[in-house]
Amino acid sequence: MPLLSITFPKIDPVAFHVGSLAVRWYGIAYLLGFALAYAILRQLSRRGTLRVTREALSDLIGWLVLGVLVGGRVGWWFFYHRSTGEPEPWYEPIALWHGGMSFHGGLIGVSIALVVWCWLKHAPWRNVADCAALVTPVGLFFGRIANFINAELVGRPTALLWGVVFPGETIPRHPSQLYEALLEGPILLLILWASLRTRPREGRIAALFLVVYGIFRFTSEFTRQPDAQLGFIAFGWLTMGQLLSVAILIVGLIMWISQRRSPSDLAAPCGQQQPGSGSVHFEKEFARHE
Repeated sequence: MPLLSITFPKIDPVAFHVGSLAVRWYGIAYLLGFALAYAILRQLSRRGTLRVTREALSDLIGWLVLGVLVGGRVGWWFFYHRSTGEPEPWYEPIALWHGGMSFHGGLIGVSIALVVWCWLKHAPWRNVADCAALVTPVGLFFGRIANFINAELVGRPTALLWGVVFPGETIPRHPSQLYEALLEGPILLLILWASLRTRPREGRIAALFLVVYGIFRFTSEFTRQPDAQLGFIAFGWLTMGQLLSVAILIVGLIMWISQRRSPSDLAAPCGQQQPGSGSVHFEKEFARHE
């Protein structure tokens, strides 16, 4: 062990108890992420940036939360779970209480929920996707902080001065959770909100999110210990997280390029409304489906 390293502070993963119910930091992180995302989206709706009425926003948030939870769990089971040979209950792929969530799975779940909701409500899905992307880094930040508190998803061994000795370890490791919290949280947030000021075509902010997140996640994975049940899955250095990040980066690039040829290029930039469209139009459409 290097002479200079940081011993991980002993933090109980359980924040507090309510009777026999254990409230964990990870659950608090999800709750904070959803609450702040909803508050920001309400403000975006009030300003007209999000062309969804505030009344409809509550319904949309419910769909997105469901997409995060179900997609995150099913995605983890599909991408990262490997059977140990022991019998498992049939509901294991959706057993949130067993732990194990995948951002990439959550992203797929949210994307499906968003597209289906917009289709049912006749909402502008590119506009909704852009605004959802603007608030996603908030949840990512809290999630990575919770990973650090839980001493999970630890980094690879390092001799750097800020290496952390996690519980049960004898060598310092990269605090990769904090690297990801910084990159996927404040830095990604600043990039996306700065792009909003350039008045991009609708769909471009969502595409930018996928591209930048893919780059950040791919890069940070070099400091993160590969999942024990998977190890490196290709070339002796490529992890599952990197493979999935390359996939969403490519999707983001395709979305970005396709906006150049899309008829929706004629739509008003995110934050503006064309006559006869926007919140007023959507309010009528939404009322028709209530």
